[in-house]
Amino acid sequence: MGMSIPRCLGHLDIRKGVVGLATGAGFVYLLYKAIRAGIKCQPPLCTASPICIARLAVERERHGRDSGELRRLLNSLECKQDEYAKSMILHSITRCVYLLEAEASACTNDDIRLVGSMLDDNDNSVKIQALNTLKAFSGIRKFRLKIQEHSIKLRRVMPALMEILQSDYILAQVQAIRLLSYLAQKNDLLYDILNCQVHSNFLNLFQTTQPGSLLFEVLVFAERLSEGRNSPHYRAVKWHYNEQSLHEALFGDESRLADRLLALVIHPEEEVQIQACKVIVSLQCSQDVGVRPSSCRPSHSYFNSGE
Repeated sequence: MGMSIPRCLGHLDIRKGVVGLATGAGFVYLLYKAIRAGIKCQPPLCTASPICIARLAVERERHGRDSGELRRLLNSLECKQDEYAKSMILHSITRCVYLLEAEASACTNDDIRLVGSMLDDNDNSVKIQALNTLKAFSGIRKFRLKIQEHSIKLRRVMPALMEILQSDYILAQVQAIRLLSYLAQKNDLLYDILNCQVHSNFLNLFQTTQPGSLLFEVLVFAERLSEGRNSPHYRAVKWHYNEQSLHEALFGDESRLADRLLALVIHPEEEVQIQACKVIVSLQCSQDVGVRPSSCRPSHSYFNSGE
């Protein structure tokens, strides 16, 4: 004979209690680990919120004193952290640099060196966040030369960015392409980007089925590369590229980029149409000999050159 309904319910309640106890114990353990990692090394909880950082910026303008938030974040970055914590701290530092300009300007070259050291991390998300932070600091003139010293490390980040760009995660793709567009404006990094190895289906990023936001950034990236490779500085050297390089995928004799661009000229989103036309014009300008017309100008994406 089967067990009665009240007894079954009783067993279910016991099981629910055991599961709840196990879940609660797991949560307490994780909380214990976070606290044990060192309260002094943890960034303030409010740093996860851009609203909180914006409020600090407003208060600084009102009262004329530093919030100390950026310094606390940099100090916490010096402590031993796991990859997720480092990524979050770097993300918060980037926000602070943009919103707390006076505090960012008061930072030192040692701070830039600390952020640059994160480019050596084994985790790609940490590398990308560090690159974002360096990009933010590059808006401050006194740090630009120091940031350029990290060019060798930046070259090591490029393959990771290229892999993310070719992943299935749209948000990660957009972030990666914006960073690559920024790096493409650096003369000493342009060849390394163009010679990066890409998948055989790289031009799928230019398909009309891609989200408009991604298409726009990819087209801006293509235009930046086209403008860069056509500059007198770059053309003064005879470069050699790998067969599977980004250069060959976009600008090689066997590239099908032109077909993709023609399809994007009639894309439903106007900004994609316009940007596709700009890439076509840039490619046409590359065929000109001698002085290029003044109408061939690079576009501006999410990032400015900061130079």
